[in-house]
Amino acid sequence: MKKSLIAAGVAALLTAPLSGALMATTLGVSVARFDDNGLTIMRNGMTAHVETLDGVDLQMEDAQDDVARQLDQINNFVASGVDAIIVNAVDTNATEAMSQAAASAGIPLVYVNRQPINMDTLPEGQAFVASNEIESGTLAAFRMCQDLRAQGKSGGAKAYMLMGQLSNQAAVQRSKDFHDVIGMDMCNFITLIDEQTANWSRDEAQDLMTNWISSGEEFDAVFGNNDEMAIGAIQAMKASGISMDDVVVGGVDATPDALVAMQAGEMDVTVFQDLAGQGAGSIDTAIKLANGEDVDKTVFIPFKLVTPDNIGDFLQ
Repeated sequence: MKKSLIAAGVAALLTAPLSGALMATTLGVSVARFDDNGLTIMRNGMTAHVETLDGVDLQMEDAQDDVARQLDQINNFVASGVDAIIVNAVDTNATEAMSQAAASAGIPLVYVNRQPINMDTLPEGQAFVASNEIESGTLAAFRMCQDLRAQGKSGGAKAYMLMGQLSNQAAVQRSKDFHDVIGMDMCNFITLIDEQTANWSRDEAQDLMTNWISSGEEFDAVFGNNDEMAIGAIQAMKASGISMDDVVVGGVDATPDALVAMQAGEMDVTVFQDLAGQGAGSIDTAIKLANGEDVDKTVFIPFKLVTPDNIGDFLQ
């Protein structure tokens, strides 16, 4: 993606100049899993931003998709006396205990990328940095509807949906977005054949798509809650000899692999989520809280629709 886009996303986060860390600031970061392409972009955004700051030390841990491990990491950060904690939650339904652990110790906490279940009741000194998931699935689904219409399928089209982890707020919201769009008058010609979770995984999505294809049911579109699952579906379709010209495929995140797939004519729609900007923004928000500054409880960075028409704006 172009440097200007990342800079714009980071700038949108900052409501006031960062006062800076007057003394060494230690931030503890727990990330849901290191082996996720999108979260890797977010992590890289964090580390790259910290390199531009003086006196900031980053301690980053991999929760390995384990809720208990992540809570242990947060408790360890508390015990070691970090100045602030950043959490990319494994399970967004399990964040109340994390908030309580940090609040009881008087340590600021910032959730990043995945919205906590206790968003409306976050204690003082806690915040959320991400993008509004209502935008992500809605942008992708509506463009897919338009593409299907442009292909002359407004008389009836069938679709599959690959969902992320059902314990994750983003997966729930993006799935709801798709349902809401195909419930609109303009898009209600689309029938959803089936929807199942593939846990954000390319491999699981490929297996699930292969099973759907083997059923013999004809379909016109596939929506993945993220790009990894959309790519897995593409791989299954190609292996089965299905022409990608005949299927509209959408995802979310605009990862580098997704942009390559779009350039190859395999993916039709994705949505740029400024994951690097989210990572950098969570660092700035955590430092502000550690310095006793006021911050907004919620900081949203807009999603941007990516199609073959504007993909050049998102290429490096």
